[in-house]
Amino acid sequence: MEIEEDVLKLSFDDTHLARNLFGPREENIKYLKKFFDVRTSIRGNHLTVMGRKREVENTGRVIDELTGIIKKGLDVGPSDIDHVVRNIGRTERGMEEIHKEQIYIPPTRKMITPKSENQRLYVEAIGKHDIVVGIGPAGTGKTYLAMATALSAYYRREVSRIILTRPAIEAGEKLGFLPGTMYEKVNPYLRPLYDALYDMVDMDRAGRLIEKGVLEIAPLAFMRGRTLNDAFVILDEAQNTASEQMKMFLTRLGFSSKAVITGDITQIDLPDKRSSGLVEIQHILKGIRGIRFVYFTERDVVRHPLVQKIIRAYERKSLQEGEKGADRKG
Repeated sequence: MEIEEDVLKLSFDDTHLARNLFGPREENIKYLKKFFDVRTSIRGNHLTVMGRKREVENTGRVIDELTGIIKKGLDVGPSDIDHVVRNIGRTERGMEEIHKEQIYIPPTRKMITPKSENQRLYVEAIGKHDIVVGIGPAGTGKTYLAMATALSAYYRREVSRIILTRPAIEAGEKLGFLPGTMYEKVNPYLRPLYDALYDMVDMDRAGRLIEKGVLEIAPLAFMRGRTLNDAFVILDEAQNTASEQMKMFLTRLGFSSKAVITGDITQIDLPDKRSSGLVEIQHILKGIRGIRFVYFTERDVVRHPLVQKIIRAYERKSLQEGEKGADRKG
């Protein structure tokens, strides 16, 4: 039986658009072919896509979305292709619409852009609510987008300082049992926050912000007894806060302040089976006006595409173990 093939021919008048879409050495088109069983041919600004009708149609839809993104002045690469392929048809909003919720960092002229509908909702929620809780697996942009919105808010003079905090040690912040100075003890646990910061502003500028006290990166234990006015506060790795620690953090919030809490409730490392403060607040704070919960899934992962598959594999393992445990109890 002969399978009928379809052909899609696209021509682009804008040479810059075509180059951006195709990518250096046509890498974007080569990457796109990993998702769809199609053959492609590029001649100048002309792209031809050949294959089964459904495959060609889906490839065309992705190219339309990517073209819309480029027309907004943004560059596209493999991560953008991955997200367009993953989200196309799953939301009423196109990727061009999702990308409208951009975060601008004035000093470096960087534009941080959501890559999925949940990321867009997260950025939108941070703009509208004083407390936002982002829950989901690693790599979904929870901390990164929170950092971007904090920097943007500071440079727009909406807050006078930024405070980034996380539990210094997953096993209860027992800093005294570690060798070295306090800085040496806590620095490894705060490194992910520094990494996100340095990705948005250069090290010299970040250093000046820290020296002036505008930007503070500290373990959660240092928040006790403080009132945080006119500040943008981010609590990272919140799944490893105990109930009393979470209450302490939430009650630090002062006037003209905003708090973003991020964590992955599948990665709780608390000892003695203590309940996680992040798990608890989902029930305690539910329905309170001014607080918004945003949930991420593996579809929102912005790291290597394999990370999404790894997360899904671990979720299947956890589900199977839960079913086995239920059978034993039965």
